[in-house]
Amino acid sequence: MSDSFDVLWLNASPILKRFDKPLLEYLSGYISVAQWEYQQTKDEASSIDQAVELLYEFLEWRDRPVHLAGHGMGGAIALTFARRFPQKVRSLALLAVAAQPANNWQAHYYFQRQLFSISRELVLASSVRSLFGNQPPHTTKKLVAALDKDLEQSPTSHSLFKLVYLPKGGVSMPMMVCGSKTDPVVNSTVLHDWLNWLKPEDKLWECPEGYHFFHYFYPQQVGEEILSFWKRHNLHLLEASALSFSTSTN
Repeated sequence: MSDSFDVLWLNASPILKRFDKPLLEYLSGYISVAQWEYQQTKDEASSIDQAVELLYEFLEWRDRPVHLAGHGMGGAIALTFARRFPQKVRSLALLAVAAQPANNWQAHYYFQRQLFSISRELVLASSVRSLFGNQPPHTTKKLVAALDKDLEQSPTSHSLFKLVYLPKGGVSMPMMVCGSKTDPVVNSTVLHDWLNWLKPEDKLWECPEGYHFFHYFYPQQVGEEILSFWKRHNLHLLEASALSFSTSTN
């Protein structure tokens, strides 16, 4: 496989990938970034294992390890892959990923559905306010539809009947964990739980604002911090264009 990129951004949420675009556009001005996308089929069991296996097939013949990065579920897949195949990963950059990787926005959605006797639509509307802040009614309506679709497409094992958990712990390669001080999902307390596993070369950084999708609202500020981390680990910054790859089980 060609080594035509240095960084691989993972996305497992086709409907929400638009919120990655500003950060990826910023990063691609300095480094060669490829996008790997995973879309779960309707008949497929909800699990990130299939995504991890497909990612390994994609990177199996690559000549050198890659810098992996991702937000939310994409970051959880990157983390799981890095633990299983550490020889394939040069560094890890996780955005809005808790030390308990299954603690994502969907876990919060299902927890509210279990706790309160309110409709799916009302919980989704509440989730929009939590994840994006107060938005105009027409924007809220579009975001509710997007989150509703993400519940169907994202490879999470959460449901109304059970919330699942993934292994906690660190990784052998350098790792950066990013969060936002105004994110109600991966809040400061949850984010700082990572300190139990960070190594001296690792980095934890919080964006002052931006809610759960802080990389969308503050792409340059987030990008500068990530580029600084990569530069410390010998990733040369060059003018480059973003590449794109997609994977599904269709």
